[in-house]
Amino acid sequence: MDVALVPADEADKPVLANLIQLYQHDFSEIRDDLPLTRHGTFAYPYLDHYFTEPAREAYFVEAAGELAGFALARADVDGEGSWNVAEFFVARRHRRRGVARAAARLLFARHPGEWTLTFDHANAAAAAFWRSATASVAEGPVIEVDRSEPVPSTILRFRVA
Repeated sequence: MDVALVPADEADKPVLANLIQLYQHDFSEIRDDLPLTRHGTFAYPYLDHYFTEPAREAYFVEAAGELAGFALARADVDGEGSWNVAEFFVARRHRRRGVARAAARLLFARHPGEWTLTFDHANAAAAAFWRSATASVAEGPVIEVDRSEPVPSTILRFRVA
């Protein structure tokens, strides 16, 4: 399947905001800290930052020319010069078809070097996906660091050639 990572600009913010609602709805099944607002939506306070800060990038994932999800990345969140997968979402219709793996590869290829990402222990699907996806692109070992705060999660650190 033809998968593309398309940069989102500020005019695309409403579309990205809609996709973030779907992402957070899926995520709310495993996280208790994602309540609905009084408007029936999920709060995501970082969206504007992806259009005002040069160290953040927003992309749409497209599969066969159709909108399929999004990826948000941030630079140097750990003070060590790495890139970080901040948020990553593929709509259910496109899952288990190789779309997410192809989109992740495209994202990593945009910034060769050090990368990090974090997944919740309660998200078994994300754990399996990210361990496999990072192992397939990593130059050298993928380092796993478990943490208990703010939620039990695993950080993956790896290098992309």
